[in-house]
Formats: sequence, structure tokens, C-alpha cells
Amino acid sequence: MEGHTDIIIVGAGLSGIGAACHLERKNPDKTYRILEARAALGGTWSLFKYPGIRSDSDMYTFGYSFKTWENPKSFADAPNILSYLHEAVEEYQLADKIQYQTSVQKAHFDTTTATWELQCLNTQTNTLESYSSKYLFVCTGYYNYQSGYTPDFKGREQFQGTVVHPQQWPEELDYRDKKVVVIGSGATAVTLVPKLAEKAAEVVMLQRSPTYVGAFPNRDAVALGIKKIFPKKIAHKLIRFKNIVTQILFFQACKIWPNTLKRLLVKGAQKQLGDFPAQPHFEPNYKPWDQRFCVAPDGDLFAAIRAGKAEVVTDIIDCFTPKGIRLESGKEIPADIIVTATGLRLLAFGGAQISIDQQAFKVSESLAYRGLMLSDLPNCIFFAGYTNASWTLKSDLTSEYASRLLKLMDRKKVKYFVPKVPEGALETIPLLNLNSGYIHRAAHEFPKQGQRVPWRLYQNYFRDFWTLRIKKLTDAQLHFIH
Repeated sequence: MEGHTDIIIVGAGLSGIGAACHLERKNPDKTYRILEARAALGGTWSLFKYPGIRSDSDMYTFGYSFKTWENPKSFADAPNILSYLHEAVEEYQLADKIQYQTSVQKAHFDTTTATWELQCLNTQTNTLESYSSKYLFVCTGYYNYQSGYTPDFKGREQFQGTVVHPQQWPEELDYRDKKVVVIGSGATAVTLVPKLAEKAAEVVMLQRSPTYVGAFPNRDAVALGIKKIFPKKIAHKLIRFKNIVTQILFFQACKIWPNTLKRLLVKGAQKQLGDFPAQPHFEPNYKPWDQRFCVAPDGDLFAAIRAGKAEVVTDIIDCFTPKGIRLESGKEIPADIIVTATGLRLLAFGGAQISIDQQAFKVSESLAYRGLMLSDLPNCIFFAGYTNASWTLKSDLTSEYASRLLKLMDRKKVKYFVPKVPEGALETIPLLNLNSGYIHRAAHEFPKQGQRVPWRLYQNYFRDFWTLRIKKLTDAQLHFIH
């Protein structure tokens, strides 16, 4: 073994760095290391290089609860998010705790010694290394960093231009004065189109079906007012609370009055678009929040369309041609560059093989306990965010829960904890509750959730705040082994 620590954190993205900061703040007696497969911290925000990449969650909730967001813009681009993360690393002196180019291949738990043993590939030297810890924090997110998802388009080999997926964006790609077609209608396409339109000759967002898109100001006037009145830490908490409440109320309104909210969202899009028709291009055939809602900061997508710099076409692709794309309607769209913003691939636990006492552990056959552990998996906490709000809200709560649990384990002198599903039938549903293609494609590889607490995820911050930060830790489903 290269060295034993109390905790191994897998991943140096938003969740992993946040988990380490929480340990420094709440559990300074614990030793830990962060294993990061890539050569840089930041996860998604250092991996993706496409133009304009940004968060579609406001930074007061996407940032950490303990670290204020100083930038006047609510929706940050990747460089600002990375700067924020590097500040956190410096403030909490984490740099020496991060081990880069260390990819976890296997993670084995030995119940006799209550120890996690990790076999890792050092991608710099191409050698295997071993590490051990009592606890494992899995902060890998759920994206496959190796490749994105691209459908098998007929005739793709005929196309004489450039085809690129946003996840593998070439930094040298020159789209100035080029005809660009962006295939997709999700957050990536909504981000890319207005940015490409600044330099490209033509930009077409080609979508098979529409997505709900809302225009939100990038400078929150209320937030800026609060900052002028209160000290920055208090202001940060007040703005964060305001935004959490707003997110929850909007989500609940979409679920309670879907038809009314649909009309309001389509009407709002039409107001932003001017003479360009919102129907059918911004009127999905599903209810609001059945799939992820997209944000256009300052209405940038609508502004690009209104100015004639971008266009939206809603149709089905028949095939690629040498000079562009032919649609089922017979229309042809010329292109020099085709961007396949067609989705991501998901990957549970970073693709590592998990085992317990030499027996393979199948993540897909487990149930999520309180949205942060898996049934029958000892001394392991996974960090996953909300699908209907900022990712970091849930990962922050997970860190708070982990801090309490570590202290309880020490007081009780417990070897390991393990959630156990009670005997009897427990109906299960998919872990991720959005009706999106990338989720459906990988649903069979991910854990499930149950129909009742503590196996049910409610995607509600205040409910989780009570459960994870205030309510007692012990219940009949969480077993402590001495």
C-alpha cells in the first residue's frame, strides 16, 4: 500500500473539492487524500472546452455554502468556476492532498479489517498503485469523461466538413465566417448557439424536439442590493436562501400547474423572440421539468435569433450529405461544421470495479439510501446533486451528513456502517427522475431508488436539510457493525 488514510476522496471536481473543504472545516482530525484521474482539478469545468461553456445554475447555489461568490454575474463561465475552485483549494490548503493522473480501477472492501483497498492506474507512468482507507467518498459525478453520445447518422462519412462533439472540442477549431449546424436542443446547444453566432456566418440549431428555455438576468438586482446592505457572508446566505426557495417554488409550480406554466413559458419565449415563432420551436410536447429546464442568461439565445444571427429548425434528420444535412421534410441545411450536441454518456462510480470480501458488488442491483449511500455497500458515501436544482446544494448536504456520521462512528467505536434494505417487497424506480434520453440509455447501469423513505429521493433541498443535517442519523435501515 502507498499509504493508509482515514478517507479517500475519488474525484477532484466540484464535489470532491467541496468534500475536502468540509473535512478541513468540520473533521480536521481526519486524514484523507484525493485521487483524480485527470491531470487537472475541476471535473466537467476543466474537461469541456467548447465556446461559452457555463453553468446553467446560479453560482449562489452552485457555489459552496461556506464560500461566498463575489462575481456580479449569477451564471458563471468555466474559467470563473475554475478560478473559484482554485481559490477554495488555496484557502483550505488542499493542493498537497490531491494526487493527479491516478485512476481508480478496483475498490475492494474487507469486512474483517473494515478497510477499503484501491487499485489505481498511474496514467503518467502506466503502473499500478495501491491505496487504503477506512472510508470511501465517491465524487466522480455521473458523466463518462472518455466520450459523449453521438447517434449513428446515416451518410456521416459523406460529409466533407468537420464534425465535432462538444466534449471533444478541438481548441484550434476555427468557426469564423463558417456555416455551423448545432444538432441538439439541451443545455449544451443553448449555450453554444449564441456564442458561435458571434463569429460564424450562419448558425442553425437543429432539433428533433424542443426544450423549455427561459431568459434570466445574469445580474440579479435583488442579490446585488442585498450585497450592498449586508456583510458578504450574511449576504451570501440570504441570496442563497432566496434562490433555493425560488427554484423549489418554480419546480413545484411546474408539477402542480403544468399546463399553466407551459403557456407562460411559451409566451415568455415568444416575447423574447420577436417575430420568430415560438411554436413549434420552443413548445415541447412534455410537461415542464419532465426534462431539464434550460436557462439563457440575459436571453442570449433569443437575442441571437431575434437579430438574425441564429436560426432554430425543428425537424428529423434523414442523412448527412457532402455539403450538410438533409431533413425528412426534404429541406437541406448547408454546413461547414456540424456540432453533435446530442448528449452525454453516463458512468456509475467512474467505471471502477467494486467488490466486498472478494465478491463483486453490482451497483445496478443496489438501492440508494438517503441519496448518498448504497444498500449493502459498507463505509462508502457517494456524492450526487439534484436534477431539478444546483448540483452543489445536495453535495454540500452530503458533506454535512458525512461529517456528523464520522463523529458518530468515532464516539461509538464502530468498525463500519452499511445500509440494509428491510425484508419484504420494496417497489423500485430509476434513481434519476428525468425523462431524458441520456438517462434512459444508462438507467440499467445505475442504482435504483425505493418508493418510501429512506430509499426515496425527493429532490427537495429543505426536506433533505432536515433529514441530513438535523434529524438523528440512526434508523432501522442503517446498520452499525462493531
